[in-house]
Amino acid sequence: MIKDINNGVYPTMITPYTDDNKIDYNAVLGIMDWYSQNGADGIFAVCQSSEMFFLSFEEKLELLRFIVRNAPKGMSIVASGHTADDLDRQIYEANAFINEGIDAYVFIANRFAKEDEGKDVFLRNYSKAVSSIPETGLGIYECPYPYKRLMTPDVLKECVDISPLLFIKDTCCSIEMIKEKLEAVKGTDLRIFNANGAILLESLKAGCAGYSGVMANFHPEIFSWLCKHFREEPEKAQRVQNFLGFASTIECQCYPVNAKYHMNLVGVPMNIFSRARDCAELFDSRKREIEQMYEVEKEFKALISI
Repeated sequence: MIKDINNGVYPTMITPYTDDNKIDYNAVLGIMDWYSQNGADGIFAVCQSSEMFFLSFEEKLELLRFIVRNAPKGMSIVASGHTADDLDRQIYEANAFINEGIDAYVFIANRFAKEDEGKDVFLRNYSKAVSSIPETGLGIYECPYPYKRLMTPDVLKECVDISPLLFIKDTCCSIEMIKEKLEAVKGTDLRIFNANGAILLESLKAGCAGYSGVMANFHPEIFSWLCKHFREEPEKAQRVQNFLGFASTIECQCYPVNAKYHMNLVGVPMNIFSRARDCAELFDSRKREIEQMYEVEKEFKALISI
């Protein structure tokens, strides 16, 4: 069954761990509650921010089951976990994740073709995959790991023609390409969620459905305000955009360790350990950068009265 999904803000959910390197489900609950209280309209679960390439299939499935069963009411859940290399294994795992009752299953663009393979290979494997799963909401994520495979407007349109898409997490970081994609899928149900904070306002004006990216783990309420009020308060929206674009440089610091550190600042306690990054990379000055950004977040929340 194809479900509808919300427009707005979809944080790329991080995965917290216990001291013995198991998933910390108490912290998972805290993250979801914090998302809900701070303007998120959905969750992109089991994605790269979730360290999905560092989780076993069993861990990914258990984590997704927990998220679906405990998600705040009214929040859309899209999820991936699409990490396997073998296509038949990808299909097996996709069916398992879909059976958990998510609103949309999100394919990873780079899983369907190697970096040196063309769109014919991609489309052949994509077509086989979508024909081997139940009718459900689908999405695509231009994940940068292990390499970034961008969905060009023509390929995106061919994917929509093969099977209806609801969601794309766009990481092209180009407002011109986003506009071309929006034009290519005009009249379809596909909604483009921009992952780039620096061009978010321009992309919303062009017709994007919202934001799905790393920085929604730091200040989702500010992204939410921009998505909902950019038309009616354009001058304030530009000031907010200036902050969001500048703050997004923190993505390059020590993510997702820094996001876990920030979660502790906002009252969601968790270990900052990550399987994807050495938490020792978050040395003292980087912690100060996060703390100082947190103080500026408060100022912008006051500006927009939230």
